[in-house]
Amino acid sequence: MSSKSIKKRDGRIVAFDQRKISTAILKAFDAAYQPNMAGIAERLAIKVSSILEVEGAELPEVEHVQDLVELVLMEEDYPAAAKAYILYRSERARARALGERLKKIYEGITWSSAKTSDWKRENANINGDTAMGNLLKYGSESAKAYFQAYVLKPEFAAAHAAGDIHIHDLDFYTFTTTCTQIDILKLFHGGFSGTLGHLREPNDISTYSALACIALQSNQNDQHGGQSIANFDYGMAEGVRKTFVKRYRENLARAIELNLSDADAEDAVKSLSAKIVRESGLTPSLEGDGAYLALERSALSARYGISEQQAAAFQSFAHRHAKSETERATYQAMESLLHNLNTMESRAGAQVPFSSLNYGMDTSPEGRMAVKNLLLATEAGLGGGETPIFPIQIFRVKDGVNFNPGEPNYDLFKLACRCSAKRLFPNFIFQDAPFNLPYYQPGHPETEIATMGCRTRVVTNVHDPDRAITYQRGNLSFTSINLPRLAIEAHGDLDAFYAGLDRMLDLCVAQLLERFEIQSHRLARNFPFLMGQGVWLDSDCLKPGDEVREVLKHGTLSIGFIGLAEALVALTGEHHGQSEESQTLGLAIISRMRARTDAETEKQTLNFSLLATPAEGLAGRFAKIDQERYGILPGITDRAYYTNSFHIPVYFPISAWNKIRLEAPYHALTNGGHISYVEVDGDPAQNPEAFEKLIRYMKKCGIGYGSINHAVDHDPACGYTGIIQDVCPGCGRAEADGRSFERVRRITGYLVGTLDRFNNAKRAEEADRVKHGLDDEH
Repeated sequence: MSSKSIKKRDGRIVAFDQRKISTAILKAFDAAYQPNMAGIAERLAIKVSSILEVEGAELPEVEHVQDLVELVLMEEDYPAAAKAYILYRSERARARALGERLKKIYEGITWSSAKTSDWKRENANINGDTAMGNLLKYGSESAKAYFQAYVLKPEFAAAHAAGDIHIHDLDFYTFTTTCTQIDILKLFHGGFSGTLGHLREPNDISTYSALACIALQSNQNDQHGGQSIANFDYGMAEGVRKTFVKRYRENLARAIELNLSDADAEDAVKSLSAKIVRESGLTPSLEGDGAYLALERSALSARYGISEQQAAAFQSFAHRHAKSETERATYQAMESLLHNLNTMESRAGAQVPFSSLNYGMDTSPEGRMAVKNLLLATEAGLGGGETPIFPIQIFRVKDGVNFNPGEPNYDLFKLACRCSAKRLFPNFIFQDAPFNLPYYQPGHPETEIATMGCRTRVVTNVHDPDRAITYQRGNLSFTSINLPRLAIEAHGDLDAFYAGLDRMLDLCVAQLLERFEIQSHRLARNFPFLMGQGVWLDSDCLKPGDEVREVLKHGTLSIGFIGLAEALVALTGEHHGQSEESQTLGLAIISRMRARTDAETEKQTLNFSLLATPAEGLAGRFAKIDQERYGILPGITDRAYYTNSFHIPVYFPISAWNKIRLEAPYHALTNGGHISYVEVDGDPAQNPEAFEKLIRYMKKCGIGYGSINHAVDHDPACGYTGIIQDVCPGCGRAEADGRSFERVRRITGYLVGTLDRFNNAKRAEEADRVKHGLDDEH
């Protein structure tokens, strides 16, 4: 051979070695199950070298040498070995491409700051500048790259990469599921196990609160999505009840000891109370249970030789002090819960658990006390007066329970409105919405509607129709469709649009079923908390080595969508906020999608659902890809983001009332989850009546889940919270005089955080929002 060197793909010049060619050919023979071919491999390698010598290239490239190996194998009639060699080259090329992609990704993670890198602010709940945040990003991006290259079917990977669809949480594709509505009472009864030991059943509201945080944290380490407690008020009520009983007995013993000089009063009261509980099943209560008190008065009178009137005085003292002490303890427990959920971290210390609490319909004194104090603690803010980012709080609204004057929890609804007007939470979910109410059975809290803060809704259960409940169930995975692209490609032809939509629905169904198969082969031991502690429905029937297939069937497989508004503009020239014609078409499009998920539910006997996708990680991705493909199309690709799900565009001037009215019909269609929100101007805390009117109008229109967004600014120097322009109204300082003001905003109706943690698309969406006046007429 004339050249003694060869040029590698990376540009390096190395010595030519014919033995490497023969070794590669021999491996191809071995892969084709053709043994004992060493001599032939050597002969073929010599032939390759001879061709190179005839060609006379001074510095042949490695790619050309491999082309010649393929040619020689075919010429010498070794097609099986040639095919094996071609597959080997393809695999190596894919590995090199993956390596180059990861190299660029790792360089970006390692050397850029979150402030300058939009990519590192993809998830506002992760600090991209910390060591653990960077390590989490390394793992996430490596997993995505691997799954796209080697796990996903090529048609799914191509559609995701091109922006036809978006496979959410791709980095967890083979590992786990999305989210769960936790039944906190089931988890607490008998206690549960953590990583290194068993936690016994709590006996005080402070412990109930702490263990609720631990449950949320532990379950988020088993799933990639958020975690929700579906029955927070009912769960905390038990802790309040136990706290009151303990404080009542302590104060009763104190009264006896002080007035009757009985140094053993504490033991005496315990013994006396235990006997009453054993014989009657009654205990002291916040309501002052008359039957219990009568039995206790009689017992006290007999033991100490005092009148029942004197015994009643001791009881009154004990009840009064126990109630006030329980109230204080409950407030402190709720305050602690807020602090814990905004500071404790999961996933290698890089992410605060994405936590949600559902409450509002427990009318017991204990449940009411828990909710009242949670709202008061939220309203007060964190230690420096900051607005709590977590948990996302969801107040259940129900006629007969809390919506009208005179109803048991009406005062809590009023307090929830006041708190939300100041702190953004709680959001409001409507039990009486026509698609929620049919599942509700009074006296069965598990049938009350609940949601993840991100909007995921789980009720219908085709796998077990007798358990169409919210507890212990959640989403398994979801994939979203790029509606604007389908509309752009249709060029105004509605039949072409629907044909494209049907193809994308076919693709999504197939991809979700593929992912479900992968998830189904996981074992119970792969989910030590979710399955090991019986958090997921029926998982307590599984042994550690059992597959989770059957229990996962209680969950949902969801198809989502982005950009209905832009799709309508592409099809008709106007979105659904601009014309009734577009509104009619929008409802027809989403109805077609819902009909398909309903059909798949029946066909597959799996809970397929239609989700109004929260834009979050997808915000801007579809729009950016489509801008590069189609250029700037007015009203379609001319912004940094597509509109969230079925929403009226945030920049469109429309009254809050009309926005609610037009979006409401889509809630009935999106059974996988939905939210509508309006952005109000000014400080709604100064106009609580108008704030409440908007919530009432949401209920009237049939909204399933709603929220009211507004600015919450905070001056860390003086603690002022409210609307801050350039100068703090609290202390008069300008932002330039010291620490920056904290600008807390809500993105997509549920995700709350400071603006510096959001990516560029989310910031652009927030900046574009039309602010609605609270007093606008409807």
